[in-house]
Amino acid sequence: MGQLEGKVALITGAARGQGRSHAVRLAQEGADIIAVDFVQGVESVAPFYPPATEEDFAETVRHVEALDRRIVASRADVRDIDALTRAVDDGVAQLGRLNVVVANAGIFTFGDETHRVSEQAWQELMDINVTGVWHTYKASAEHLIAAGAGGSVIIISSLAGFKGLANVAAYTTTKHAVVGLMKVLANELGPHGIRVNTIHPNSIDTPMVKNEATYRLFRPDLAEPTAEDAEPAFAGLNPFGKAWIEPIHVSNAVAWLASDQAYYVSGGQIPVDGAAAVH
Repeated sequence: MGQLEGKVALITGAARGQGRSHAVRLAQEGADIIAVDFVQGVESVAPFYPPATEEDFAETVRHVEALDRRIVASRADVRDIDALTRAVDDGVAQLGRLNVVVANAGIFTFGDETHRVSEQAWQELMDINVTGVWHTYKASAEHLIAAGAGGSVIIISSLAGFKGLANVAAYTTTKHAVVGLMKVLANELGPHGIRVNTIHPNSIDTPMVKNEATYRLFRPDLAEPTAEDAEPAFAGLNPFGKAWIEPIHVSNAVAWLASDQAYYVSGGQIPVDGAAAVH
């Protein structure tokens, strides 16, 4: 029997990347899944990497169902509190409860000095990465509290939630902001026996990081840099000397924080970065 048998977990941004990995990992531990994704593009992100697709989302569903777990998959934008609330309510109606919330949905843009960041890019990052996390909690809170002690809220932050990364002002601001929200929620939900933490990954092997625009940030000397070209620079970010961190290692931390093994772990900032935060 898995550590999450009988529990239900909400995961935003579940169509691919970290979101899919978290959904599958929690399902392996016995959880049923409420999966939410926008599955549409965001204008300011378009120059950097492509959006998730309907097929991506369907693949997440297939992976979870292959583990003989139930999954309710809904298309909703975390910026839209009404749509997100409907998605969460529908998932709880079908699966019976909500014990774990993984606020994973987010976008990434970079490359400009802070005073050159466009108004649109700044606002879209704030709306999705900060307001979207608040909406995820807001849509879930009553269900989470109703399920009783043992619940867990896990917010995916970043190395950028620890450090001030040059030329990544808007994203870095959002990832610091959700740490503040986490600390407030840890105090509010503690009396209910519900834990709240952030996880801080770095250089995850997903389309958000592994794309030509990101490679060019580290290899501006090349017109069309590849992953191989950028790998030494990425590897230099952490003492492990590893360029890319596989999503499963973040998902293992998610599964632990969701489980009773982490019952008294709350208000924490958990790095999954090969010590990049202290490098």
